Amino acid sequence: MPSFIKHHKDFWTGIIFVFFGLAAVIIGRDYPMGTAGRMGPAYFPTVLGWLLALVGVIAIVRSFFREEPDRMGRFAIKETILVLLGVILFAFTVRGGGLVIAVMLLMMVSAFASAKFKLGSSLAVAVGITAFAVLVFIKALGLPLAIIGPWFGG
Repeated sequence: MPSFIKHHKDFWTGIIFVFFGLAAVIIGRDYPMGTAGRMGPAYFPTVLGWLLALVGVIAIVRSFFREEPDRMGRFAIKETILVLLGVILFAFTVRGGGLVIAVMLLMMVSAFASAKFKLGSSLAVAVGITAFAVLVFIKALGLPLAIIGPWFGG
């Protein structure tokens, strides 16, 4: 790694942000843009992509001036796998199990990735987030999702 980079975490975070931001802009080029008053399907991902790329550039520039307190630690492979597993479980259970089961699985598997995991507090947070998700996505927004899916008699 070149010695002029003083904060490696900021540098690599910026690279990732720029990559995904520009990818959104490039993908959005295939759709009509529209205007701010009448947005087309490309408007939101393009604007968001440019903003994400801008944040990435700021992080990269900041990495040249801000001192890193310590070297980059280990990559949290177990934790990353658990969070991804939670998202995958959500995707596979939301239709058959319903929103309640899918969100509870997502929250509990993801919470298990934490070094400070405690069953009681994790269950309390999972129940709260599940209730919030049902209220917002099903009741307020009217999304066509089952609260309890057909796997459980819903």
